[in-house]
Amino acid sequence: MIERIGSLLILGLCSASAWAAAPGYVPDFHPEQFKGPPAGRPNEVLVLGSAHLSALPKTFTPDQLEPLLSRLEAWKPEAIAVEAVSGLQCDFMRRNPARYAESVSMYCPDTAPAQAATGLDVPAANAEADRLLASWPATPSAADRRRLAAVWLAAGERNSAVVQWLRLPAPERVAADGLSPALVAYLDKRLQGRDESVLVAATLAARLGLERVWAVDDHTADSSTPKAVEKAAGEAIMKAWDNPYTEARANTDAALEANLGKPGAILAMYRSYNAPGMALQAYRSDFGAALTEPSPQGFGRGYVGYWETRNLRMVANIRDVLGHAPGQRLLAIVGASHKAYYEAYLYQMHDVQLVDAAVVLR
Repeated sequence: MIERIGSLLILGLCSASAWAAAPGYVPDFHPEQFKGPPAGRPNEVLVLGSAHLSALPKTFTPDQLEPLLSRLEAWKPEAIAVEAVSGLQCDFMRRNPARYAESVSMYCPDTAPAQAATGLDVPAANAEADRLLASWPATPSAADRRRLAAVWLAAGERNSAVVQWLRLPAPERVAADGLSPALVAYLDKRLQGRDESVLVAATLAARLGLERVWAVDDHTADSSTPKAVEKAAGEAIMKAWDNPYTEARANTDAALEANLGKPGAILAMYRSYNAPGMALQAYRSDFGAALTEPSPQGFGRGYVGYWETRNLRMVANIRDVLGHAPGQRLLAIVGASHKAYYEAYLYQMHDVQLVDAAVVLR
């Protein structure tokens, strides 16, 4: 009997090992294999992996972006998506402070001054922006643009407000039509910041004659974590990140940043971030390393779960934008670590054709 139980235990252990090693069920339906062709123009998406410009050294200045902007402008996107949380999502998170208070403080602008100036809360302002754009004149007046800028600020869409501000001649950037002096000062200050959502996305949108940019970031997977757990998780994941791939990435970034201020340096940086092979290096240094870190609490696996959830929801927001007007060229500007996940998930969509950033940046 004892031998029988031992044999069963060994068999069970072997079966468990085999089960763990097996690839698992593989579905026979692969959406990316059914791309149409669609009726009419395809949806084309260019994912631009970007540095967060605020983190670059002082040798970076906005004028260095011109070679990048000229290439993106030549591609002529009809919609631009940015790594920012929408006003409606911020409104939702504000209504759930137990979970999202910290996220709101980090990612959501204060809409109270714009609400006071316009009389519109976030949902009402979003509806008003939709109403204005539905009957937008072919040649908007300065008053039209000031009004829409004020409404965008009340809607929590500060980058779209900057697009309207940039489309106004400098003498028309005044407090009127719903814009208070404080809101004017806020918009002027946004123009002086080092944010790719402004210096690349909003600037490009204004040059191309677009009326807005689309905020597609998502932080609904964020949660409130006890400080002790947060500290332990951070230590475990930092330990996983201590690997040769992380060192190689850091050395590459240091070399690129050392050249800032020289002609072509920013374009070289963007070419590097969007080059073949960078995605796999990022995975090995970061998410792949975290996935296999051995903490009993599964801290690394939790982090990877958060990362995948966030990117899936960001891509869902992009797909939603494409669905509003099929047949668009959309530029998605996002932190470079997101690029591979954006492309992998977008590639599965029936009605999305990806564009090689390396070709556009030549």
